[in-house]
Amino acid sequence: MKSRHQRAHLERHRTERIGWLRAAVLGANDGIISTASLVAGVAAAQASHASIVTTAVAGLVAGAMSMAAGEFVSVHSQADAEKADLERERQELATDLEAEHRELTAIYVRRGLDHELAEQVARQLMAHDALGAHARDELGLSDALAARPLQAAMASAVSFAAGAALPLAVVALAPAHSLLAWITVSAVLFLALLGAIAATIGGTPVARSALRVAVWGTLAMGVTAGVGALFGAAP
Repeated sequence: MKSRHQRAHLERHRTERIGWLRAAVLGANDGIISTASLVAGVAAAQASHASIVTTAVAGLVAGAMSMAAGEFVSVHSQADAEKADLERERQELATDLEAEHRELTAIYVRRGLDHELAEQVARQLMAHDALGAHARDELGLSDALAARPLQAAMASAVSFAAGAALPLAVVALAPAHSLLAWITVSAVLFLALLGAIAATIGGTPVARSALRVAVWGTLAMGVTAGVGALFGAAP
């Protein structure tokens, strides 16, 4: 039987989920704000209920596709940059191994090791996985934070659609004469809930996150509703 010191010490850190969490929260937040703002603007312009529902559906579909495409291109560009940096390191390791050893040693010295120990650590790590050591300690790249374009695109599209579905459901169920009030209040509550969930998963203060998301969402809807009212009042 293994002693306590022999047992594997397994930990899960929140940075492991930062990639998909960022894309999911951003997508859901945009879904709620974009769709609720569209609905608020069209409702303030005195559009018919059918037109408002059509606007919400169109906003959901267009927004989900736009988020997926934008996130894929953005994260893919990041992944390309990471690959280029890794390829450069691979070439430098192949052509001047000692210079790369000195570079890694200097990094560990700056982090607090004495020169002799830093040199030993750098040599042992490079003997085990030279490219991995430089990727992690020189470039700041790791598997947990690596760019994953398809994962980010799917997370953004699905989360945007999920977020946009909430104000769409309110549009379908709320009374037509008080739709603007319903969509505004419900969107603020949805945004606050999203902020609280994201803060809980990410390990950050819940109240501050919920308030921040709700305030900025309310501002966006207020501006859009104001524009809708202005154009709706035009002769």
